[in-house]
Amino acid sequence: MTTIKDILLFFEKIAPLHLQEPYDNAGLLVGDINAEVKGVLTCLDSTEKIIDEAISLDCNVVIAHHPIIFSGVKQLVGANYIQRTIQKAIKNDIAIIAMHTNLDNVFQNGVNERIAKRLALNNLTFLKPKPEPNKNSSMQAGAGIIGMLSSPMKTKDFLAYLKEKMQVNCVKHTRIIKENVAKIAICGGSGGFLLRDAIKQNADVFITADYKYHEFFDADNQLVIADIGHYESEQFTINLLFELIRDNFSNFALHFTRENTNPVNYL
Repeated sequence: MTTIKDILLFFEKIAPLHLQEPYDNAGLLVGDINAEVKGVLTCLDSTEKIIDEAISLDCNVVIAHHPIIFSGVKQLVGANYIQRTIQKAIKNDIAIIAMHTNLDNVFQNGVNERIAKRLALNNLTFLKPKPEPNKNSSMQAGAGIIGMLSSPMKTKDFLAYLKEKMQVNCVKHTRIIKENVAKIAICGGSGGFLLRDAIKQNADVFITADYKYHEFFDADNQLVIADIGHYESEQFTINLLFELIRDNFSNFALHFTRENTNPVNYL
C-alpha cells in the first residue's frame, strides 16, 4: 500500500520543500497525509475541471505544478474558482499536492532541465546557482538553466525551432541582433528576474514568459528575449511529474491530464 505520505517523501528526495521560494506554498495542500493512494492525476493547474477529471478516472490524488492555494483562504463558500476547487476536492476525498518552485530550483528532474532537453541543449549549468539552504544536503539548487546548442543556428531558424519543440502558437521576441545563436538561457514561467544573469553569462537568447511591454526594452541589444507564454513554457512539467511517479511506483493507477488549463487563448 502506498500512502500520500510515501509520495511526499519521494518528492522530498527529488525536490525538497525547503528549496521552494519564500512566497510559495508547495506540498500537500488538501487531503489526509495517511490516506492510501488509489490513483494519481498529474497536471499543471488544479482547477474544477481537473478535479472532475480525477473523479472520472477514480484518482484520489492530484499532483500539480502550480499551487491552488497561494495566500490565506479565509472562507470556503464557493466565491471563486479556488474555493470551488478546494470544496470539490474535499467533498470527493481528493488530495491536492503542488510541486512548484522547489521543482523549479533543482537541476536534475527539474522544470528547466525538461525544457533544455526538449531543445537538445548541452553543457547545462544553473543560470543562477543558489546556496543550498540545508547544510546537511548535497543537492544543488539554482534558478534557470543555461546551455549550448550542438551547433550554432540562424536566429530566425532557432526561433522557429523553439516554436516547434515547445509546441507554442507564437513567440514574442525582441529585435534580432545577431545572425546566429548558440548559447541559450531558460527559465520556465515568470523568469524576468534572471535577465541580468542571462546577459552576464553571455546568453544569445533568453527563453521565459510573462514579459510586459516595457520590460522587453531591458534586453538592451545584448540578447534576444523570447517569451513563449507561461503555460507553454511549463506544460511538459505534466509529463515530468507523470514519469517520476511512473518510474518509482507501480501499485496504483496513474494518468496525466487531458485538460488544457491554459487561461490564455489565441485567435
